[in-house]
Amino acid sequence: MNRAITAPVITISRHRLETDGQGVTSLVVFHGCPLRCKYCINPFSFAPDTRMVEMTPNELYDKVKIDALYYLATGGGITFGGGEPLLRADFIKEFRAICGYTWHLCAETSLAVPWELVETAASCIDHFYVDCKDMNPDIYERYTGKTIRLMRENLVRLIDLLPPERITVRLPLIRNFNTETDRENSRRILSDIGIRQFNELTYRLK
Repeated sequence: MNRAITAPVITISRHRLETDGQGVTSLVVFHGCPLRCKYCINPFSFAPDTRMVEMTPNELYDKVKIDALYYLATGGGITFGGGEPLLRADFIKEFRAICGYTWHLCAETSLAVPWELVETAASCIDHFYVDCKDMNPDIYERYTGKTIRLMRENLVRLIDLLPPERITVRLPLIRNFNTETDRENSRRILSDIGIRQFNELTYRLK
């Protein structure tokens, strides 16, 4: 007998408007992340003592379907975040089979996972928000604690797999790590490999 797929869900944030994708969305925050970013806004997403609930895709659907009319009326749906939601790609794929294709599904991802997980997610996610931090390998490694190779390779392969309108790359300005010039260089590199949609932001630190 096959064991049911489950994922550790930290929280479900409802009625988010134009903050995590189009229309009204519910943000599903998973536990687990391969990176250790210096200014992580969700350190609870990898802390071992974080309170979470193991859910099956059916259980998650039962929680979020209450807002189905909002999703349908606004073109919204579910955004998977964390942490790193693509660690739960099989869960997301099964959830898509349950909720159908009328909801818009998004993922906020670092792409710092094995390609097989990215490929699985690409089969069921409508839009990827890729947080690449910075395309300078030294800046990326100093900030995330990991090398840039996996993220960059996955991004290039994802661009080959999906239309450009399904990928937005987030380019943050990170105090003490990169500059406007660094960000401009990152945008140029990303444009050269096929990215057309960008979200530039500044990390607000305490």
